[in-house]
Amino acid sequence: MHKKLFVLAVLLLCVGAVSLFAQESIEALGFSLDVVWLFIGAILVFIMQAGFALVETGLTRAKNATNITMKNVMDFCFGAIVYWALGWGFMYGKDALGGLIGTSEFFHSPMEVNMDNGNFFKSWFFQVVFAATAATIVSGAMAERTQFKSYLIYTCFISAFIYPVSGHWAWGGGWLAELGFHDFAGSTVVHSVGGWAAFMGAIVLGPRLGKYIRGADGKVSVKAFPGHNIPYAALGVLLLFFGWFGFNGASTGIATVGEGGIWSGLNIARVSVTTTLAASAGAAAALIFSWIWFKKPDASMTLNGLLAGLVGITAPCAVVSAGASVIIGLIAGVLVVLSVEFIDKILKVDDPVGAVSVHCVCGIFGTLAVGIWANAPEDGLVGLLHGGGAAQLGKQLIGILAVGAWAAIVSFILFMAIKAITGLRVTPKEEMMGLDLSEHKAEAYAGFQIFSNM
Repeated sequence: MHKKLFVLAVLLLCVGAVSLFAQESIEALGFSLDVVWLFIGAILVFIMQAGFALVETGLTRAKNATNITMKNVMDFCFGAIVYWALGWGFMYGKDALGGLIGTSEFFHSPMEVNMDNGNFFKSWFFQVVFAATAATIVSGAMAERTQFKSYLIYTCFISAFIYPVSGHWAWGGGWLAELGFHDFAGSTVVHSVGGWAAFMGAIVLGPRLGKYIRGADGKVSVKAFPGHNIPYAALGVLLLFFGWFGFNGASTGIATVGEGGIWSGLNIARVSVTTTLAASAGAAAALIFSWIWFKKPDASMTLNGLLAGLVGITAPCAVVSAGASVIIGLIAGVLVVLSVEFIDKILKVDDPVGAVSVHCVCGIFGTLAVGIWANAPEDGLVGLLHGGGAAQLGKQLIGILAVGAWAAIVSFILFMAIKAITGLRVTPKEEMMGLDLSEHKAEAYAGFQIFSNM
């Protein structure tokens, strides 16, 4: 009898040890999968830097190609350093002042590689590429007339402070997160922040020489400066499309066993489908709408329409149906064409690549789309068209206004300060010569006379 009890006890101990080991193995496997998926996603988003560089280069004049390329390389390099030193702490540090700002984890540099520090490493690597995206949006709107040193000052400031503070509100446990504001991957947190900063920068900087010409009758005519390389722009847009699967898809994270909802690893599939459909619908809508309006299928508008669909779906990608994503993309594609024409010809703000229309205007629309088409009752997100009333739409609007006001006001003050202290714009002679020579003494197309300096 005692022998049987002893054998039973040993068996029970063995089963308990195996169960404990299995549970620890599952947790370790889950952590490893999380690291790998976020690492892949971060690399995909990093590739978007190349996409932005090609889009901006292709949609502007050849004499500024080196300058634009340099800005897109260095805004990431400087931005990564200041985001590690300061930005991460402001965004994900210990909450202070009622959810307004983080106040810890500056210069975070753990030496041990354990579970807690592993969480920091994987999260920081994923988040730094988002910070770089917010910063590089401004480059296109201020292209062809900005001093290189002044741009670097700005890009450090947005990566270290402007983006992290509003990011803390929504993603770092701040007051917008507590309110119930939802921005899954950054229509407002990333794209509108960059878009508002780009808008303020373009206003303070002023238009390119010869862009707006006042005639003898007092009327102002608007001169188009066609991009010098549409294939570059198209390749850049396709790289951005490719990178967006990391931007949206990797924001799902990896769920624990049995966990569901929008944060489930299984939701990667839905996010990828809605992202694809919205982008495709945006391009199609911009193509058809520009074809009707301008009598020709406009290449640059079509490319921006694809980006508009991507920006528009970034906030709601995890909480809307495939059908809703097509509608969101179609609206964004038309909206970007209208916005580009309005900003350029009515407001007379010179945005060479349409960055404000794509990222700010469509970012606002995408954030509102959550409150209209969301259908994720398991996560408490039900939009107006699915019987959820206007409550979520109101929360989205509060977030849009708060983040927009923050980004616009602080960016405007920053650009005015740079303008007063170091100067923001190159001289007219340098602008006519082109920034490749005046700022870098290096032509992008040395030995080829393929453009006019006029």
